[in-house]
Amino acid sequence: MSGHSKWATIKHKKSALDAKRGALFTKLIKEITVAARNGGGNPEMNPRLRVAIAKAKEANMPGDNIDRAVKKGTGELPGVSYEEITYEGYGQAGIAILIDALTDNKNRTTAEIRNIFEKKGGNMSGAGSVAWQFQKKGLLIVLRSAVDEDKLMGIALDAGASDFKTEENTYEIVTEPPDFENVKKAIADAGIPAESAEVTKIASNMVKVSAGEAKSILGLIEAFEEHEDVQNVYSNADIPDEVVQELTK
Repeated sequence: MSGHSKWATIKHKKSALDAKRGALFTKLIKEITVAARNGGGNPEMNPRLRVAIAKAKEANMPGDNIDRAVKKGTGELPGVSYEEITYEGYGQAGIAILIDALTDNKNRTTAEIRNIFEKKGGNMSGAGSVAWQFQKKGLLIVLRSAVDEDKLMGIALDAGASDFKTEENTYEIVTEPPDFENVKKAIADAGIPAESAEVTKIASNMVKVSAGEAKSILGLIEAFEEHEDVQNVYSNADIPDEVVQELTK
């Protein structure tokens, strides 16, 4: 699992920048709308919607915005119909990239994603080319300075975590998606702060890259993240510690 905590740390630190770009609310509204459309408007009965609303609240989205997005998804209010698309490809050093997008114009978004790949030194590939390398998991990152290892491990495993790993500065807790909320709640109830907590896609094998390659890869990923239709970007690049430290100062 080594390397996933680095990705989570980078994403967490960059969330403030996403908000400043003004794109974060738009992406969250799309996710809430689609989650409500697919699983209903009750977050207690719809795990995807529950997570989407939690992210929106963490980003300080007004409650009225959240309610409208839910109602657009359930059809109580008129709204745009978004299509879920997954894009796959390769970046520098042959690393795998998986992209989740929500769009109201598939042809436009596909052309724009392909253009980003080409301009930033990557290659867009066909369906199934890299998706097999990723699995949907819950991932929680806790700073080692926040809690004793044995205490956290006991809480996490008792609550249903499937894996626990100690990194240089963090603990990495992995769950199956249905167990994520239970583990997250158990850790929060114990008064232990999580650096990040999300249901994500984790690569089965990470690929070590050099500092120079890492900076180019992160430039490619950032270009995708800035696209208004892109919800998540996943990679199996193992970023060197010095690059992570430089980006998260």
